[in-house]
Amino acid sequence: MVYSPRLLRRRAWSALCFIVGTVVCIATPGVCGKKPQPLVERWTAGSPCCTFARSNDGKYRYRVATPDYEVTLAVDSQELTLMRRRVEPFFSVLIDVHYHGATALPVNPSAASLEFVKHHKVVQTALDPDSFALRTQDDADQLEFETEREIKKHPDKKDEREHYVQAYQKEVATFLEFLSRSCLPAVQLDSANQQVSGWLLFSTRSKWLGSWKTPEQFLLRLPMGDRVLEFPFSLPPEQGDLILRKRAD
Repeated sequence: MVYSPRLLRRRAWSALCFIVGTVVCIATPGVCGKKPQPLVERWTAGSPCCTFARSNDGKYRYRVATPDYEVTLAVDSQELTLMRRRVEPFFSVLIDVHYHGATALPVNPSAASLEFVKHHKVVQTALDPDSFALRTQDDADQLEFETEREIKKHPDKKDEREHYVQAYQKEVATFLEFLSRSCLPAVQLDSANQQVSGWLLFSTRSKWLGSWKTPEQFLLRLPMGDRVLEFPFSLPPEQGDLILRKRAD
């Protein structure tokens, strides 16, 4: 079979484009639709840069230290009990970051996630404090509206229901203040701004999150610049573990 010069030139051009495209994909990862994978740094028991401690305030603390930064994850030893008593159910951890690097390091709490390992590996991203506050206020307003309707139908329950709503609204006000002041903010850490601290909150509303196990296992992922810190932890860390809290003077 004899090919025309025009067809031969076309096939040669197609082959050249394929070769060049392949070389570009190999030389520059990410240009072909795949983003470069972030570097993962994982807290590991026994590693020289990783420590674990039980504190008098009732928290377990997991710390990763490198030449550029120190990151500490703190979780209350009674977190699984405390979260049931809140006006809105959520799981919380406290993050503290000290940065010593030369260039800027972005900390993005909205990209953090918590994996509930023993519950079908359900992964919840961190709650946005502003959206969470709006939802909490909406729930409080709905409760007040429903209570007013209930009182009209059952006037004899007026004092009881109003007392309940007032107590609930007080808890909501305290919680909203906590959301506005205490959650981990999105920041750029550098030589002029070396530290940030705050809470990360994760929803526990999922059909896959049933009764809690003993122990529970979690995996926190915290993106920081081009890397992701992973903190695997359990509640309790060891069978029968108990922290005796020191009373404030």
